[in-house]
Amino acid sequence: IHAAAVELNGKAAIIVAPSGTGKSTTTWGLLHAGLRYLSDELAPVDLDTMTVHPYPHALCLKNEPPGPYSLPLGTLRTTETLHVPVEFLPAEAALLPTALVQTIFLKRDVSLDHPGIREINAGEAAARLLANALNPLAHRGDGLDAAIEIARHTRSVELQVAGLAETCEAIRIILGASNHGPS
Repeated sequence: IHAAAVELNGKAAIIVAPSGTGKSTTTWGLLHAGLRYLSDELAPVDLDTMTVHPYPHALCLKNEPPGPYSLPLGTLRTTETLHVPVEFLPAEAALLPTALVQTIFLKRDVSLDHPGIREINAGEAAARLLANALNPLAHRGDGLDAAIEIARHTRSVELQVAGLAETCEAIRIILGASNHGPS
């Protein structure tokens, strides 16, 4: 899945959104909030075990994050992106597959002062997952079966992002409320 993945207390969440919505920036903030890093841009999900496999590589940001989430000196800067190598992340990387319990679909609304959370059903989640699949043709049903499987086994929410700190706190709350199955 084209998503970031983080872990908290043995539970993984994938953060799914179109490019430029803030997946990597949100992940950067979550690593400052005590979550562990599984991946950025690519969340490899094992459909048989419903786990996310770690794919720890440099976190790639398109813009400087807001304070107090400043980037370390070891950040590699290009004309278009900022790459934070794993060894400079503010939290450790998870090294083992982690149970996937939560799918969070980010939505940007610049008019919001605080995040909004809306639970979504498995059908809507599957459609959104399919739209963010990286190799759907490699799976049965051209990826639809895989998207349905993930949607059936995780809780899914749409999170309208606001400030980074507030968005990260909302995700911590969402993950704390997650169980090992959909509601």
